[in-house]
Amino acid sequence: MSVGQLARRAGLTAKALRHYDRIGLLRPDLADAAGYRWYAVEQVAVAQRIAVLRSVDVPIDEIRRCLDDDALVNDVLKEQRRRLESRLTRVQRDLHTLDHLLEDGWEKPMATALEPMDPQAERTLAAGLFNATWTLLEKESRTGEEDAAMVHMAHASAHHWHQIGKAQNFARGEWQCSRVYAQLRRAEPSLHHAQRCLDICRDSGLGDFDLAFAYEALARGHAIAGDPEQARTCTEQALAAAEDISEDDDRELLLTDLETIPGQTRFW
Repeated sequence: MSVGQLARRAGLTAKALRHYDRIGLLRPDLADAAGYRWYAVEQVAVAQRIAVLRSVDVPIDEIRRCLDDDALVNDVLKEQRRRLESRLTRVQRDLHTLDHLLEDGWEKPMATALEPMDPQAERTLAAGLFNATWTLLEKESRTGEEDAAMVHMAHASAHHWHQIGKAQNFARGEWQCSRVYAQLRRAEPSLHHAQRCLDICRDSGLGDFDLAFAYEALARGHAIAGDPEQARTCTEQALAAAEDISEDDDRELLLTDLETIPGQTRFW
């Protein structure tokens, strides 16, 4: 079939098909002596796939990957979804800015970025937020507003530690986020932050107390998620890591904490 025929059946333009030929994305089955492109019927499906992917702005190079390997399609689509979500966020921010400009006028300066904090002040803030979160964690009866404050403060503390702290601070910030979500019986974010805590420990060579508590956080998250086998596996890893904890008080704190994991039976 001709370029025009394929274009109509695939939902593309003849110009697009000629471009895809030039870049090697979709070559015609043959080109005659006069320079006309002719496509096989079997190429309709390929052209239609290209049309669908281009309709959602998948980049050409990513489309090429999909055509080369069907197994990559889902990964490519998920990545494109993340790109579009980011684009949507930028558009929403621009709309928000325009609303302010229409309401307040363009002469009024707008904040475009956070000013860097004094390092010591930021360290004090990070530590204060961490301690305030811990105070709410220990509270026997919290309101819904206090639960929300606990989440926000844990994340804010982790953010500020990431600005001025070290790997140990990063790991402990992630651990506290995991514990907060575990306390609220929210398994998915609890496991997410527990895994981040463990990744930081592994990447930075942290052992001792921090590594053991990373496994404790994972065990707690899996228990809340209703996966006792995985919770037990992570508990065993926490116990193995506990053998390298240098301070007896820290080791006892870990063992006591493991006993509070839902559904766990003491086996140490």
